[in-house]
Amino acid sequence: MHGFDALPPPLRRWLAEAALPWSPSSCRRIWQDARAKGEPIDAVLARLSRAQDACLARESNDVR
Repeated sequence: MHGFDALPPPLRRWLAEAALPWSPSSCRRIWQDARAKGEPIDAVLARLSRAQDACLARESNDVR
């Protein structure tokens, strides 16, 4: 729980509503890399959402 609590608030909110069980450490890595490159918060959250959507689409295709 400490890993989750240490995340920036926008990332915690995104993770709390995520459809997949993302680990706080993997989200933190993505967040830190993107922010270090100057990406705005909304862009980072959109990147995470796109990655999640791609994972969900793969899972959906695997079930069929």
